[in-house]
Amino acid sequence: MRKLALAATFGAFALPAAAQAECGEVSVAEMNWASASIITKITAFMMEQGYGCDVTVVPSATTTAITSLAENNEPDVVPELWVNSAPLYFKLEEQGKVKKATDVFSDGGSENWWVPDYLVEEHPELATIEGVLNNPELVGGRFHNCPDGWGCRIANDNLVQAFEFEEHGMEVFNHGSGETLAAAMASAYENEEPWFGYYWGPTAPLGRYNMVAVDMGPHDPDIHACNQTPDCENPGKSSYPAAPVLTVVTADFADRNPEVFDLVSNISFTTQELSNLLAWQADNGASAEEAAVHYLTTSKDTWIDWVNEDAAEKLSAIIQ
Repeated sequence: MRKLALAATFGAFALPAAAQAECGEVSVAEMNWASASIITKITAFMMEQGYGCDVTVVPSATTTAITSLAENNEPDVVPELWVNSAPLYFKLEEQGKVKKATDVFSDGGSENWWVPDYLVEEHPELATIEGVLNNPELVGGRFHNCPDGWGCRIANDNLVQAFEFEEHGMEVFNHGSGETLAAAMASAYENEEPWFGYYWGPTAPLGRYNMVAVDMGPHDPDIHACNQTPDCENPGKSSYPAAPVLTVVTADFADRNPEVFDLVSNISFTTQELSNLLAWQADNGASAEEAAVHYLTTSKDTWIDWVNEDAAEKLSAIIQ
């Protein structure tokens, strides 16, 4: 692992200059949250060590990245772009300036209401929102809601009204921070106590604890759109959709480096895979680099199919 970490740190010097010239300079965004940072570390390492790229990692965030793409045509690669929060992406795509490489979360980012698996095993009816609301005492009579200021708080407040929580005797507890929301889930699960509330993935808690997504019924785009607004006149019942989360590249990069574009197009995870990796990172107090190393050294059967034959040989010489 030390050898791999050193190779990742000094990757640009590990390959001859001729190999580097095949790819050239590449800028890769690193979003300011845990899963995105890990994905960027994995992507940069494979570019450097497998394809000889000279990679510059650019600290970024959703709005920063999409604005830079629009104004500067860079970074070349933006992993984990939540396009629902970056509507400018669709305009840039229509203009041919950027290109979707892949759904970096193959099943989309997840937002759900959850209950612990041990509750559902004992009371299968809790797998549906009707079962939860008809038996509020089985989940502790409380819904753990998002903090004020979060987008999910607006949607949840409207859903609480639509599903008539008060009429069913369900109390709503509005958490003051994401930390207390996560801590409430952790405490309940580790003590096998009732819990019912909102959470999203990929995240460490959903990798650490076996939670069951409550069936909230079908997703209705129009109802959900209204529920996301604080002045929704008629809140309705709708499940959350899977959020499209992409790796995006500039059209110039895709044309300039077709083999590396193929690599980027193959780097994809399920939300559960990332949640498990984030849980490992949290449990081990690991950095993003160490989490990337852990993934690369334990998931070779997966990533070997992402790369071409030449890159597979180079990477296999480093990752034992």
